[in-house]
Amino acid sequence: MPRMQLGDRALVVAMDHARTLGVVPGLEDVGTTLDRVLDAGADGIMTNYGVIKHFKERLIGRVPTYLRLDGGPTIFREDWLEYSEWSLLHTVEDARRLGVDGVCVMGFMGGDVEMRTYEIVARVVGECAADGLPVMVEALPCPAERIPDPKAADMMASASRIAFELGADIVKTYYTGHPDSFRRVSETCPVPVLIAGGVRMDSTEEALEVVHGAMAGGAKGVVFGRNIWQDPDPAKVVTAMRAIIHDGASVAEALAGG
Repeated sequence: MPRMQLGDRALVVAMDHARTLGVVPGLEDVGTTLDRVLDAGADGIMTNYGVIKHFKERLIGRVPTYLRLDGGPTIFREDWLEYSEWSLLHTVEDARRLGVDGVCVMGFMGGDVEMRTYEIVARVVGECAADGLPVMVEALPCPAERIPDPKAADMMASASRIAFELGADIVKTYYTGHPDSFRRVSETCPVPVLIAGGVRMDSTEEALEVVHGAMAGGAKGVVFGRNIWQDPDPAKVVTAMRAIIHDGASVAEALAGG
């Protein structure tokens, strides 16, 4: 089956959280959630091996699907961004056997596992070069002595640029909070930058403001999870985000149309 590609702008729904968090509100019935976001027009899905294996018929050939290859301890042992170990859990060959359209790995700049994640990125990029399987790198600065503010534009830009230098085809990182500061990230990373949604925001409007600001700052789209499928109406959120990403709608227009 021919590999599907993300477009120049993309709304990718991240559904890889349960591998770390276990049972997550919004993902209890992953099949129903998949159907809702796909029917609403999600441009892609990024998720774990088990989800793709079990729901392969709903994903492969229907929408660009990215497999998370790596991981660390669960939340029941260590907190997010404070990992003491990180591993490649699935191989590029596993990805090819599933028939996915791309893979995703982490790059934790400044964290204790920084070098381990960069070794994994380099290995995966090299193995994917054989047939051009796209590699998405989630490039995140970690709290550290030399990174007093992980969400500072310079830190986000450096994490993204390092991911590019290691061979990323797409970079996923956090929004800096303002379009002007985010341009520091988008303009110094030669490959498309998509923003991560992070924790659940206080409202749909707040999430849409983040999407709108990031797009104004040069982002090519989003990879959002909890801010879509933890909403009471995930399909409405997807429709509203698509309006901003693909049609250039304002937040007010997206809310009205969604």
